[in-house]
Amino acid sequence: MTKKTLRGAIIGAGYFAHNHLNAWAVAEGAEIIAICDRDEDRASVACAKFGIAGNFQDAAKMFVELDLDFIDICTTMETHRELVELAAANGVPVKVQKPIAPNWEDAKALVEVCKAADVPLMVHENFRFQMPHQTVAKWFRDGLIGTPTWGRIYFRTWYDIYENQPYLAEVDRLALLDLGVHVFDLARFYFGEAESLYCQTQTVKSFVTGEDQATAMVRHTSGAVSVVECSYGSCQLPDPIPQTLVHLEGTEGSIKLLQDYKVIVAKADGTREEHDLTPKMRPWAVEPWHCEQDAVVHTVQHFVDGLHGDGTFDTSGEDNLKTFALVMSAYDSAQSGQPVNPEKYA
Repeated sequence: MTKKTLRGAIIGAGYFAHNHLNAWAVAEGAEIIAICDRDEDRASVACAKFGIAGNFQDAAKMFVELDLDFIDICTTMETHRELVELAAANGVPVKVQKPIAPNWEDAKALVEVCKAADVPLMVHENFRFQMPHQTVAKWFRDGLIGTPTWGRIYFRTWYDIYENQPYLAEVDRLALLDLGVHVFDLARFYFGEAESLYCQTQTVKSFVTGEDQATAMVRHTSGAVSVVECSYGSCQLPDPIPQTLVHLEGTEGSIKLLQDYKVIVAKADGTREEHDLTPKMRPWAVEPWHCEQDAVVHTVQHFVDGLHGDGTFDTSGEDNLKTFALVMSAYDSAQSGQPVNPEKYA
C-alpha cells in the first residue's frame, strides 16, 4: 500500500533552513507546502528556489489556513517554546531545531505540552545521523572492540562561525549550548546515560562574550568514561570543520574516527584495519559541509518514517532532554568547580 504523502511547513528561512529544504525535496512520504518567516523577502526567495506556493509571515495564520501534517521549526531557540506550543495547540507534529530551548524551564515545558496534547515531538539533532557516526557506533555497540571503557569525542575548530551568525559572539552561553548539545548527544549515542559530569570552560577569542571552549569528563552508568570537547577557539591546519572526531576504547581494542573520515580499528590480537567512511556527496552539497548536509537528509527521513510509523523518534523531545540535562550540568559544574549528577534535571 502506498503511503500517504504528508504535507508540512517550515517555520524559519534562514541560512541553515535551506539544508532542511533540500532534504525535504528528496524525502520519501512527505512534502513542504509552505514556508513561514517574519521576513517576507527571505521567505519569498526560499519559496521561489524550491517551488513552494505557501508564503506566510504569521505562524498562527498559517495553522488556520492550512491543514498540516507536520511542522519543521528552523528558528532560533528563543522562539521554540512559543512555536512548539502553537503547533501542539493545533495538534500538529513537530520537528524543532537544536538547541531545543535557551534554558531548562522552556525545554521541559515544550516537551510536556506536546506530551499532554499527544503530539509527536522530535529534535533535529543531526550529528548522530551522520553516516560515519552511525557506522562506528554500530561497530562499537556490537562489540567489535569488546566492552566499551573509554572515549574522546571532540569538535574543535577556528572557523568563523560568527560571519553567518553574528549574534553568537554576544550571547552569554555559547559553545556548550550551541555546539555541546551535539557532542554530548554523541556521547550518549556511543556510551549511554551519564551519572556524573565535570566541566571547565574558557573564552579564547577576545571579541566573544560567552565560552568558546569547553572540556568535560563524563562517567556513564555503564562505568565507561568519556571526554567531551567542544571548541570554537582551536587553531588547526587543516581545520577539521565540521567533523566531530572520536577515539573509542574497549576491552579488546580501539576505534579512531579521524579527520577526513578515515577510521582505524586496532585489536588486542595485533590486527589493524583501515576504513574510509567518506559520506555521500548530495547534488546540492558543498565541501566541507557535505557530511552535515547528508545527515540532514537522514534526520528528516527519520522524522517522516516515525510519523508514518508509531510516532516515536530516536531524538524525541523526551530523549533530547537527557542531552540538554548534560549541557545544563556542564554549566553548573563550570560555575561550581564540582562534579554534577545530571539526574538533578530528571
